[in-house]
Amino acid sequence: MLERFHSIYVAEMEKIAARHMVLLIDLDNKSDRLKYAKEAIPEHLRDRVFIVGTLSEPEDLKPDLGSFETIGIAIAKDCREGTNVTWGHKLLQHNAAEVDRLRASVRPILFPSL
Repeated sequence: MLERFHSIYVAEMEKIAARHMVLLIDLDNKSDRLKYAKEAIPEHLRDRVFIVGTLSEPEDLKPDLGSFETIGIAIAKDCREGTNVTWGHKLLQHNAAEVDRLRASVRPILFPSL
């Protein structure tokens, strides 16, 4: 994931100052993986790159939250409404600070009428 980000998207983000990126990663129960990913983002892009993911595997969310499509709709609703119904799940709650940062940056773009 990070290799592709560096090889393709860093240059694209530098061309378009309004571009934002959300990187979705599996932490695979490795506490250092998120820190490593955040540190791999160039300093000048960190305010426009958001890294979120599950503590384990995304498939582990399905028994509690449903299909990936259902989960995606639910996290978008959380973003729009400023709630944490889905983001508060035990495998996602570690994303709270990043989700707050993401909301502050993209909510006015994605949901301008709110």
